[in-house]
Amino acid sequence: MNLALIVPTPLESKELRREIKPMPHDDLKIISGGELHGKSIIFTHCGIAKVNAAHSTTLLLENYDIDLLVLFGIGGAYNTHAKPGDVAIAQSENYGEEGVLTKEGWNSMEAINPLLKNGKEYYNTFPLDLELSKLAVKVSADLGFNVTSGNFVTVSQVSGTRESGEILKNRFNGICENMEGAAVAHICALYGIPMVEIRGISNIIEERDTKNWNIPLAASHANKVVSELVKRL
Repeated sequence: MNLALIVPTPLESKELRREIKPMPHDDLKIISGGELHGKSIIFTHCGIAKVNAAHSTTLLLENYDIDLLVLFGIGGAYNTHAKPGDVAIAQSENYGEEGVLTKEGWNSMEAINPLLKNGKEYYNTFPLDLELSKLAVKVSADLGFNVTSGNFVTVSQVSGTRESGEILKNRFNGICENMEGAAVAHICALYGIPMVEIRGISNIIEERDTKNWNIPLAASHANKVVSELVKRL
Protein backbone atom coordinates (compact mmCIF):
# COMPACT_ATOMS: atom_id res chain seq x y z
CA MET A 1 0.00 0.00 0.00
CA ASN A 2 1.32 3.43 -0.97
CA LEU A 3 0.23 6.12 1.45
CA ALA A 4 0.23 9.86 0.78
CA LEU A 5 0.56 12.13 3.80
CA ILE A 6 -0.31 15.77 3.21
CA VAL A 7 -0.22 18.58 5.76
CA PRO A 8 -0.43 22.36 5.30
CA THR A 9 2.66 23.62 7.15
CA PRO A 10 5.88 22.34 8.77
CA LEU A 11 4.58 23.55 12.15
CA GLU A 12 1.82 20.95 11.87
CA SER A 13 4.11 18.02 10.99
CA LYS A 14 7.23 18.43 13.14
CA GLU A 15 6.85 15.34 15.33
CA LEU A 16 5.76 13.02 12.54
CA ARG A 17 8.58 14.05 10.23
CA ARG A 18 11.08 12.86 12.84
CA GLU A 19 9.63 9.35 12.53
CA ILE A 20 9.85 9.18 8.73
CA LYS A 21 13.05 7.76 7.23
CA PRO A 22 14.62 9.66 5.60
CA MET A 23 13.22 12.75 7.30
CA PRO A 24 11.22 14.82 4.77
CA HIS A 25 12.04 18.38 3.81
CA ASP A 26 10.35 21.13 5.80
CA ASP A 27 9.81 23.32 2.73
CA LEU A 28 6.43 23.73 1.11
CA LYS A 29 5.59 21.92 -2.13
CA ILE A 30 8.51 19.46 -1.87
CA ILE A 31 7.35 15.87 -2.33
CA SER A 32 9.43 13.32 -0.41
CA GLY A 33 9.38 9.54 -0.41
CA GLY A 34 10.14 7.53 2.69
CA GLU A 35 9.13 4.85 5.15
CA LEU A 36 7.02 5.02 8.30
CA HIS A 37 6.47 1.90 10.42
CA GLY A 38 7.57 -0.23 7.47
CA LYS A 39 5.04 1.38 5.12
CA SER A 40 5.95 3.21 1.94
CA ILE A 41 4.81 6.83 2.18
CA ILE A 42 4.85 9.96 0.05
CA PHE A 43 4.92 13.17 2.07
CA THR A 44 4.36 16.84 1.30
CA HIS A 45 3.50 20.20 2.84
CA CYS A 46 0.80 21.68 0.64
CA GLY A 47 0.65 25.19 2.06
CA ILE A 48 -2.38 26.96 3.50
CA ALA A 49 -5.81 27.23 1.84
CA LYS A 50 -7.75 25.58 -0.94
CA VAL A 51 -5.72 26.33 -4.07
CA ASN A 52 -2.46 25.21 -2.47
CA ALA A 53 -4.13 22.07 -1.13
CA ALA A 54 -5.72 21.17 -4.47
CA HIS A 55 -2.46 21.84 -6.33
CA SER A 56 -0.37 19.59 -4.09
CA THR A 57 -2.98 16.82 -4.05
CA THR A 58 -3.12 16.87 -7.85
CA LEU A 59 0.67 16.66 -8.08
CA LEU A 60 0.67 13.66 -5.75
CA LEU A 61 -2.08 11.77 -7.54
CA GLU A 62 -0.81 12.54 -11.04
CA ASN A 63 2.78 11.51 -10.36
CA TYR A 64 2.58 8.69 -7.81
CA ASP A 65 0.63 5.46 -7.46
CA ILE A 66 -1.32 6.34 -4.31
CA ASP A 67 -3.73 3.92 -2.64
CA LEU A 68 -4.78 6.12 0.30
CA LEU A 69 -4.36 9.76 1.25
CA VAL A 70 -4.13 11.08 4.81
CA LEU A 71 -4.67 14.81 5.34
CA PHE A 72 -3.78 16.10 8.79
CA GLY A 73 -3.12 19.30 10.67
CA ILE A 74 -4.84 21.65 13.08
CA GLY A 75 -8.35 23.10 13.06
CA GLY A 76 -10.84 25.14 15.03
CA ALA A 77 -13.76 23.51 16.84
CA TYR A 78 -17.31 24.82 16.63
CA ASN A 79 -18.22 22.90 19.79
CA THR A 80 -17.75 25.12 22.82
CA HIS A 81 -17.34 21.98 24.97
CA ALA A 82 -14.20 21.03 23.04
CA LYS A 83 -10.76 22.06 24.21
CA PRO A 84 -7.34 22.51 22.61
CA GLY A 85 -5.66 19.15 22.12
CA ASP A 86 -8.86 17.29 21.28
CA VAL A 87 -8.89 15.34 18.02
CA ALA A 88 -11.48 15.62 15.25
CA ILE A 89 -11.97 13.10 12.44
CA ALA A 90 -13.88 14.04 9.30
CA GLN A 91 -16.87 12.05 8.05
CA SER A 92 -17.37 14.60 5.28
CA GLU A 93 -15.75 17.76 4.00
CA ASN A 94 -17.87 20.75 3.00
CA TYR A 95 -17.09 23.90 1.08
CA GLY A 96 -18.45 26.45 3.53
CA GLU A 97 -18.79 29.49 1.29
CA GLU A 98 -19.27 28.29 -2.29
CA GLY A 99 -22.79 29.19 -3.37
CA VAL A 100 -24.99 32.25 -3.73
CA LEU A 101 -25.67 34.97 -1.18
CA THR A 102 -28.95 36.84 -1.69
CA LYS A 103 -31.03 39.16 0.45
CA GLU A 104 -33.07 36.10 1.43
CA GLY A 105 -29.93 34.31 2.63
CA TRP A 106 -27.23 31.89 1.52
CA ASN A 107 -27.82 29.08 -0.99
CA SER A 108 -25.43 26.21 -1.65
CA MET A 109 -23.98 25.17 -5.02
CA GLU A 110 -27.26 23.37 -5.68
CA ALA A 111 -28.53 26.80 -6.74
CA ILE A 112 -25.90 26.85 -9.52
CA ASN A 113 -24.24 23.60 -10.65
CA PRO A 114 -22.32 20.65 -9.19
CA LEU A 115 -18.66 21.24 -8.42
CA LEU A 116 -17.92 17.73 -9.68
CA LYS A 117 -19.72 15.04 -11.65
CA ASN A 118 -17.89 11.76 -11.25
CA GLY A 119 -20.45 8.95 -11.19
CA LYS A 120 -22.43 11.15 -8.80
CA GLU A 121 -22.95 14.86 -8.36
CA TYR A 122 -21.00 16.73 -5.70
CA TYR A 123 -22.18 20.18 -4.68
CA ASN A 124 -20.65 21.43 -1.42
CA THR A 125 -20.30 18.10 0.39
CA PHE A 126 -17.65 15.42 -0.22
CA PRO A 127 -18.14 12.29 1.93
CA LEU A 128 -14.94 10.63 3.17
CA ASP A 129 -14.16 6.95 3.67
CA LEU A 130 -16.17 6.00 6.75
CA GLU A 131 -14.23 2.83 7.52
CA LEU A 132 -11.00 4.80 7.59
CA SER A 133 -12.67 7.47 9.69
CA LYS A 134 -13.85 4.85 12.18
CA LEU A 135 -10.33 3.44 12.40
CA ALA A 136 -8.92 6.93 13.02
CA VAL A 137 -11.47 7.48 15.79
CA LYS A 138 -10.47 4.17 17.42
CA VAL A 139 -6.79 5.02 17.16
CA SER A 140 -7.39 8.44 18.75
CA ALA A 141 -9.39 6.94 21.61
CA ASP A 142 -6.80 4.20 22.17
CA LEU A 143 -4.15 6.92 22.50
CA GLY A 144 -6.24 8.52 25.24
CA PHE A 145 -7.39 11.57 23.31
CA ASN A 146 -10.85 13.09 23.46
CA VAL A 147 -12.08 12.51 19.90
CA THR A 148 -15.14 13.50 17.89
CA SER A 149 -16.15 12.58 14.37
CA GLY A 150 -18.42 14.52 12.05
CA ASN A 151 -18.66 17.08 9.29
CA PHE A 152 -15.77 19.45 8.61
CA VAL A 153 -16.20 22.87 7.00
CA THR A 154 -13.53 24.36 4.72
CA VAL A 155 -13.41 28.14 4.49
CA SER A 156 -11.50 30.90 2.76
CA GLN A 157 -12.17 33.34 5.58
CA VAL A 158 -11.49 31.89 9.03
CA SER A 159 -14.26 32.50 11.55
CA GLY A 160 -13.00 35.01 14.10
CA THR A 161 -16.26 35.52 15.99
CA ARG A 162 -18.69 33.14 17.62
CA GLU A 163 -21.46 34.52 15.39
CA SER A 164 -19.62 33.79 12.14
CA GLY A 165 -18.72 30.33 13.40
CA GLU A 166 -22.33 29.57 14.27
CA ILE A 167 -23.43 30.46 10.73
CA LEU A 168 -21.02 27.97 9.17
CA LYS A 169 -21.59 25.33 11.82
CA ASN A 170 -25.32 25.44 11.17
CA ARG A 171 -24.96 25.21 7.38
CA PHE A 172 -23.40 21.74 7.56
CA ASN A 173 -23.84 20.62 11.17
CA GLY A 174 -20.10 21.11 11.38
CA ILE A 175 -17.69 20.21 14.15
CA CYS A 176 -14.39 21.55 12.80
CA GLU A 177 -13.25 24.40 10.56
CA ASN A 178 -10.17 24.41 8.35
CA MET A 179 -8.86 25.90 5.10
CA GLU A 180 -7.82 22.87 3.01
CA GLY A 181 -9.94 19.77 3.53
CA ALA A 182 -12.74 20.18 0.98
CA ALA A 183 -10.23 20.93 -1.77
CA VAL A 184 -8.26 17.78 -0.98
CA ALA A 185 -11.45 15.71 -0.76
CA HIS A 186 -12.60 17.19 -4.08
CA ILE A 187 -9.43 16.08 -5.87
CA CYS A 188 -9.50 12.66 -4.19
CA ALA A 189 -13.10 12.19 -5.37
CA LEU A 190 -12.03 13.18 -8.88
CA TYR A 191 -9.30 10.52 -8.88
CA GLY A 192 -11.23 7.91 -6.89
CA ILE A 193 -8.72 7.81 -4.02
CA PRO A 194 -9.93 7.08 -0.45
CA MET A 195 -9.06 9.74 2.08
CA VAL A 196 -9.07 10.27 5.82
CA GLU A 197 -8.67 13.63 7.57
CA ILE A 198 -7.33 14.10 11.08
CA ARG A 199 -7.23 17.45 12.86
CA GLY A 200 -5.93 18.42 16.26
CA ILE A 201 -8.08 21.15 17.77
CA SER A 202 -6.00 24.27 18.34
CA ASN A 203 -8.82 26.59 19.38
CA ILE A 204 -12.52 27.02 19.90
CA ILE A 205 -14.26 29.26 17.37
CA GLU A 206 -15.35 32.26 19.38
CA GLU A 207 -14.18 35.86 19.66
CA ARG A 208 -10.64 35.53 18.30
CA ASP A 209 -8.02 35.52 21.05
CA THR A 210 -4.86 33.56 20.26
CA LYS A 211 -3.88 33.53 23.94
CA ASN A 212 -6.46 30.77 24.37
CA TRP A 213 -5.01 28.65 21.57
CA ASN A 214 -2.58 25.73 21.81
CA ILE A 215 -1.24 25.02 18.34
CA PRO A 216 1.75 22.88 19.46
CA LEU A 217 -0.51 20.55 21.47
CA ALA A 218 -3.03 20.26 18.64
CA ALA A 219 -0.29 19.46 16.12
CA SER A 220 1.33 16.95 18.46
CA HIS A 221 -1.88 15.00 19.00
CA ALA A 222 -2.70 14.96 15.28
CA ASN A 223 0.82 13.69 14.53
CA LYS A 224 0.52 10.91 17.08
CA VAL A 225 -2.81 9.77 15.62
CA VAL A 226 -1.41 9.74 12.08
CA SER A 227 1.64 7.76 13.17
CA GLU A 228 -0.45 5.13 14.95
CA LEU A 229 -2.96 4.99 12.09
CA VAL A 230 -0.21 4.27 9.58
CA LYS A 231 1.11 1.55 11.89
CA ARG A 232 -2.31 -0.18 11.93
CA LEU A 233 -3.09 0.06 8.23
